[in-house]
Amino acid sequence: MTTTSPLPFIKTELLSALLCFGITCSQPTWADTGVERLFWDKVPLRITLPVGQERLVSFPGDVRVGIPQPLTSKLRTQSHAGTVYWLAKEAFDSQRIEVRDISGQGIVLIDLSAQQSPDLPDNPIEILFKPGQPVPAAGLLSADADSTPATNHRKSKPGKSPKTAGLVALTRFAAQQLYAPARLLKAAPAIQRVSVSQTRIEHLLRGESLIATPMASWRSGILYVTALEIKNTGSNAIDLDPRQLRGQWRAATFQHSRLHPAGSEADTSAVYLISDRPFHEAL
Repeated sequence: MTTTSPLPFIKTELLSALLCFGITCSQPTWADTGVERLFWDKVPLRITLPVGQERLVSFPGDVRVGIPQPLTSKLRTQSHAGTVYWLAKEAFDSQRIEVRDISGQGIVLIDLSAQQSPDLPDNPIEILFKPGQPVPAAGLLSADADSTPATNHRKSKPGKSPKTAGLVALTRFAAQQLYAPARLLKAAPAIQRVSVSQTRIEHLLRGESLIATPMASWRSGILYVTALEIKNTGSNAIDLDPRQLRGQWRAATFQHSRLHPAGSEADTSAVYLISDRPFHEAL
């Protein structure tokens, strides 16, 4: 069977044709519950590390971490794609850490400490922003007919309400973030990047041998769009049907309509899911 290479981006007409509205699926019991979520609201966040165990802290975007000099020999710090990997080599008292968003949108303050205790949690931490404190993302937003008014946006013109993205605009935006060349991406102040756990999901599509991995998530108004990589792990091809998705979604768009058997060139694709709540709450 002849396979086709992934498209560089999804055309608007294709997105409109594939959107599946009003999908309401049963709530699964396997949804990710191990992630601790902290909200940044200008009050320093307290995080305690267990000595000798690595702990992951995810942020809405790429960050730089400022480590005080006294901690450099006591703490290993690595940062990649918005996730900071901390490993305390020995116990230390609380120290103020500055985590700066690379795009220049602000600083998160963390009071970090480490203790030698077997009872301390080492589960991942996801840092989110309170409503009204979004982290802008880059992208393209057109004035679509499905856009809706928003309020209190700092870049809006006096006397005019900025628009939030609707279902089609959000889906197209997410697809462009993954596949469009960087030179074609423009500012989209109505869409903000939000953090999402990249824990693999094995039962996103009922009855199919498929693994889904969240790659990124964005928000506009009350809507969230999350882009997931989906990979066929079975020996049979999978026809992708949005009606078989688990979770509660306002819209679902598959980049391709079919996944070929595992190991083939076309065994991997993407799906864009829109919900009216954060991704892991909609699962």
